[in-house]
Amino acid sequence: MATIKDVAKLAGVSVATVSRVINKNGYVNDGTKVKVDEAIRKLQYEPNAMARGLATRKTETIALILPDISNPFFPELARAVEDVARTYGYTVILCNSDSEANKEKEYIHILKQRYIDGILFSSHSLKAEDVELMNKENIPFVVLDRAPVQVDCPVVRSKNFEGAQIAVQHLLDVGCSKIAHIYGPQEMATARERLMGYEDSVKHFDWFTPSLLVEGDFSIEGGKRAIELLMSRHPDVDGIFAGNDLMALGVMKKLHQMGIRVPDQIALCGFDGIHLTTITEPEMTTIAQPIYDIGMLATRLLIKKIEGTSENNRVHEFDVRLIPRGSTERK
Repeated sequence: MATIKDVAKLAGVSVATVSRVINKNGYVNDGTKVKVDEAIRKLQYEPNAMARGLATRKTETIALILPDISNPFFPELARAVEDVARTYGYTVILCNSDSEANKEKEYIHILKQRYIDGILFSSHSLKAEDVELMNKENIPFVVLDRAPVQVDCPVVRSKNFEGAQIAVQHLLDVGCSKIAHIYGPQEMATARERLMGYEDSVKHFDWFTPSLLVEGDFSIEGGKRAIELLMSRHPDVDGIFAGNDLMALGVMKKLHQMGIRVPDQIALCGFDGIHLTTITEPEMTTIAQPIYDIGMLATRLLIKKIEGTSENNRVHEFDVRLIPRGSTERK
C-alpha cells in the first residue's frame, strides 16, 4: 500500500503539502494540487481516515445511541439515520445502551476520544445534566424521540400529547365506557406527554380515577405486568390505551392468557406504528409516528450543527395518525 510519503516523493512536494491537499486545509497553488492529485491517482493512495481525524479532529462519522435495538421502533429509525448520513458522506456508528446510564456515559467518553463528529441520542437514560455537560464540551448532538423533560438542544419527536388524545377519542368512539392507560417512564418527555394527553381527555368523566393509571417500562413484559395489576384493580375496564406498541403487545398476550377477548371485552390501542402491530391477531390499532421522517430530520439537523450552519435549539414535532385495526373493531 502506498503511503503519504510515497505520494509526496512522486509529486516532488513535502508531506505537509500532500496533507494540505487531502484535508483541503491551507493554501496550495493549483499546479501543485494537480501534481499531488495525479500522484494519488497513480499510486492508488487511500488516506487513512483515522489519521486524518487525529489531524483535523473531523472523521465524517456520527454515532447513534439507542436504548434497545431489539425494539422494532429503533431499526427503522436507524435506517433513516444511515440513509441520510450516507448522502452527506458520513458513516454511522450504532451504540446500544440497554437503557443503562453508565453504559451511555462510557459510550460518550469513547466517542469523544475517537473524534466522533456528532451524536444522535434516542436515549432512555439521557439526563438534563448530561445535556449540559455535552454543551459545555461543544459536542454536536441532537435528541430524537425520547428526550429528557427539559433540554437545551435540538429535539425531534412526534406530537405525543395530541396522539394520546386521538387514541382516547377513538376508544370512546368505538363504545368504551371505562378507559385505562399504561404509561411509560415519566422521566422521559415522550411518556409524560402521552400520559398528560390521556388525563386531559378523561379527567371530566365520572368513571375516571387515578388507579386507572398503571406504570409500564415500554417493554412487552412491562405491558404484561401492568395489565395484571390493572385487571385486579378494575376488572370492568373495557378500553386500554398503552403508551407504546410493545406494551400493547404485552397487554394483548396477557389478556389472551387470562381468557379476556380483544376487542369484544377490551378494546386496545398502542402508540408508535411499528410493523409488529400488523402481524397480531387481531391486528393492533395504533397511533403511528412517522419514524423514518423523524430519523431523517434529526440526522440533517446534526450534520448542520457539525458544519456550523444549524439553527437555534428548538423542538421539532411531527403529526401522528390513527391506524384503526382489529383490536378496536367492536361489534
